[in-house]
Amino acid sequence: MFTSIKLLAKVSRSEFLLPNLGSLIMGLAWGASPPLALIDGAILIALSFSIINISSAIGAQANTLSDYELDMKDERKKELVTALDSLGHKKIKTILILEFFLTLVLVTVLMLIQQKLILLPLWIVGISLGIVYSAPPLRLKARSWIAPISLILVLAIFPVLFAFYTFTFEISPFFLIALTGLALTVYGVIIPTEIRDFFGDKAMNIQTMTVRLGLSSATLLGIILVSVGAALTGTGLLLEWVSKQHAWFSIFILAIPVAALFVIGKFSQLYSLSKDYETADKNQSILEEKIVELSADNPKWIMIVTQTYSALSILLLVSKFIF
Repeated sequence: MFTSIKLLAKVSRSEFLLPNLGSLIMGLAWGASPPLALIDGAILIALSFSIINISSAIGAQANTLSDYELDMKDERKKELVTALDSLGHKKIKTILILEFFLTLVLVTVLMLIQQKLILLPLWIVGISLGIVYSAPPLRLKARSWIAPISLILVLAIFPVLFAFYTFTFEISPFFLIALTGLALTVYGVIIPTEIRDFFGDKAMNIQTMTVRLGLSSATLLGIILVSVGAALTGTGLLLEWVSKQHAWFSIFILAIPVAALFVIGKFSQLYSLSKDYETADKNQSILEEKIVELSADNPKWIMIVTQTYSALSILLLVSKFIF
């Protein structure tokens, strides 16, 4: 039983648990405001977090199933392929269906508790995009510019809005600025994941945005997105704290450029390797290995950025309820 749970966690990409927590925290921080009863708040948080995480698992399982043949050729995804084979494709499909209906029940309960009909369509559109991003026949990940739009919606916009609308309907312009920053940052730090898969995707004629742009251009886009996203997120928080007369909290915003500059430094290394690869007459295989090896560290970069944003969201929440 324990072994099956571990295998399911692998197929469901449990490493995205903390980034998902970041989406919940950001939505909660911007949406919740006093007074809020402790028990009521705990129930809402538990429901929202469960819905966001199970939905993420469904999308990850659909991705693992759809990319099975491609992942078989990637030595770095051997554990993922092995986990899927050990559990069985049919079993994963059955679990996916059960998870879908379980989440539908949870969303319905949350919608009825809060009397907010918008939660249901938000979840339906979000989970649908999460599945068709990888699954045929649409397979949005292979449709160039549609892919990044889908990812931004699924990984940033819909989860944060879902958590946000759980608590309020009042959207401030500062929240929209911060949300736009998060969306740009999230896709920016996802680009190295596409770079890691670039060579396999290109060989299989999977037209991701990175394949369409090329390695160096995609890396440069990542640098721009992370930079602009960090600036917008910091601006949204600054304006919110100043408007609420908590300007002294703004000192903590310095954590954003620190995290962003660290990630941009890694991107710069990728950019240099990509330029060398694109202009090399020989030794391309060595450069390819270096590019894949460096971009494989991307989960760490994602964690640094998302947890920085989460920490600042917690401070925003603290400023609302304590000061």
